[in-house]
Amino acid sequence: MTTHLVWFRADLRVHDNLALAAACRRTNADVKALFIATPQQWQQHEMAPRQAALINVHLNALQQALAEKGIPLIYREADDFAASVQEVVAVCDSENVSHLFYNYQYEFNERQRDAAVEKALPDVACQGFDDSVMLAPGSVMTGNHEMYKVFTPFKNAFLRRLKEDLPECVAAPRARESGAINAKPITLNYPQQDFDDTLFAADETRAIAQLRHFCQHLAAQYEQQRDFPAIEGTSRLSACLAIGALSPRQCLHRLLAECPQALDGGPGAVWLNELIWREFYRHLMTYNPSLCKHRPFIRWTENVQWQDNPSQLDAWQNGNTGYPIVDAAMRQMNATGWMHNRLRMITASFLVKDLLIDWRRGERYFISQLIDGDLAANNGGWQWAASTGTDAAPYFRIFNPTTQGERFDADGEFIRHWLPELKDVPQKAIHQPWVWADKQGVKLNYPRPIVDHKQARTATLAAYEAARKG
Repeated sequence: MTTHLVWFRADLRVHDNLALAAACRRTNADVKALFIATPQQWQQHEMAPRQAALINVHLNALQQALAEKGIPLIYREADDFAASVQEVVAVCDSENVSHLFYNYQYEFNERQRDAAVEKALPDVACQGFDDSVMLAPGSVMTGNHEMYKVFTPFKNAFLRRLKEDLPECVAAPRARESGAINAKPITLNYPQQDFDDTLFAADETRAIAQLRHFCQHLAAQYEQQRDFPAIEGTSRLSACLAIGALSPRQCLHRLLAECPQALDGGPGAVWLNELIWREFYRHLMTYNPSLCKHRPFIRWTENVQWQDNPSQLDAWQNGNTGYPIVDAAMRQMNATGWMHNRLRMITASFLVKDLLIDWRRGERYFISQLIDGDLAANNGGWQWAASTGTDAAPYFRIFNPTTQGERFDADGEFIRHWLPELKDVPQKAIHQPWVWADKQGVKLNYPRPIVDHKQARTATLAAYEAARKG
């Protein structure tokens, strides 16, 4: 009997898992699964403790789901990716593996690891799959067969491809003839922090239910509600997508089942647009591996003279900048491991364009806190905010944190939730509480703004202009 080994990584599900489905296609094959924890590598990549906790619960749920299908999950631990190569080889040797199946990861280190595994297993048939995307990198290119450098033309080409041929979802495999097996609990050797499982699904079944609920009840109104953090108008599915508890193909098909006009700009199109942004950053990273190495996409921005100001960085990280919408957003992330997307843009713009602190400091801090941490999306978002990436807008797009708060949290509901020290400030004054406090002679237990936005904007424009000319 041949032995098929499925190497799980960021794809912790049994439904629509291309590698798992391929491994189980031959009914007479003995199928086993493998997961290798790499705590030192995770530490180097600054994976958030809440994401580790999410991975841990989903890994145990996956183990149970596989066990019910007669597929044992082998758990191993290695310090880093280099050591994980030897673990894969050892498992293949001990289990007499003939075929190794895995889903591609597009980050630079992960691609090097996979190449090393294939080289170390000349007698094992290795097969990888483009599972974490709707369309494989390289399938959406310009007329000159180059990767798009701007999102909108990429999106238009992407939509054309989807209309020509939707990617299919594959079913979960049937139970093997060997029958169900026992599964022992797994505990990752990595710092973990509790997360709210009412906000973030703790197993695949609940993730699918959360996707269905969003598409049925919220996707059509997503465009109108997505920018207001006090409203539950987003899907909160990014964490499940990041660890692979859901696939983007599942999201696409469920969306189209509830919003059939989404491909043509109808209801649901704006959420589909967000899924395509995710694809864009993954495709981009594949063709520009320097993005995984802390390099900006626009090279002249390497010349920007960033400010080294530890006290201001600390104020930003802990939500003590004196700008209520920024501070409420940072405290939300620190407390929950998640931040509303509009607020990610506001807080990133503030760090880079108001404080003139290197965007990579923010990128690293976000990944250390986010339960939905994803290198491609996080890097893409930060480079968008810093005007160092692929966005077509020029570097002089700078968000005003006060007017952003007034526009997207007009009555201060979100701000008051996360900044209880401002609970007595009148609604009309909530976005500039010190202006009101000074007029009323009131003492606030809240910091004054650490920077003047107008002055900071002028200094940032000068710094970028000098970098561009230099």
